[in-house]
Amino acid sequence: MTKVGHIYLIDDDESMRISLSRMLRELGYLVEDYASATLFLEKSVPVSPAVILLDMQMPDMTGLDLQERLLKFGRKTPIIFVSGQSHPHQIVQGLKKGAVDFLFKPFNLEELLKAVADAVDFDSRQLKRVSLDVEAKKDYESLTPREREVCGWLVKGLLNKDIAVKLGTTDATIKVHKARVMDKMHADSVQVLVKKYLESNLENHPLNN
Repeated sequence: MTKVGHIYLIDDDESMRISLSRMLRELGYLVEDYASATLFLEKSVPVSPAVILLDMQMPDMTGLDLQERLLKFGRKTPIIFVSGQSHPHQIVQGLKKGAVDFLFKPFNLEELLKAVADAVDFDSRQLKRVSLDVEAKKDYESLTPREREVCGWLVKGLLNKDIAVKLGTTDATIKVHKARVMDKMHADSVQVLVKKYLESNLENHPLNN
């Protein structure tokens, strides 16, 4: 069975890289391996869904240092730390900054495969969320200023007649605006509109400032 997923394997232990890469490729993953964090930063191109299997202790740059760099770049590929000798504070730091798992060498193969599958699944959902946000923002930008006002009041739970009073217009006019809002936002109910609005944080859209 071919698994859809990209693995960036970063470890300065060559034998570990070779054996892990071979095994993961046989399972259908696309694997890129790097002997150092520096090489990874220089040569890797972000793809998704993916996971970074990252050795914590490396000579040029620790796993935590690389995680810090990636956060600064806004690169959100999930990280699984792999280590033979981590200190508890490193584990805590790594997980606090968003690592999805931590495995100790020598690790159980099943444990590794489950962690990788979970991380790839997490990245798939993360990617879907981003594309839904992009779509929602695009739809929102297609609204006229008055439709955005109506949208904001609908999300706050106001009825057509209350919005008409707020905006100094008629109930019938608001009905037309509401129909256009629902159509442009691809929402078949106010509940769906509210969900899109909140999940994509449209209240803080630059058009509202």
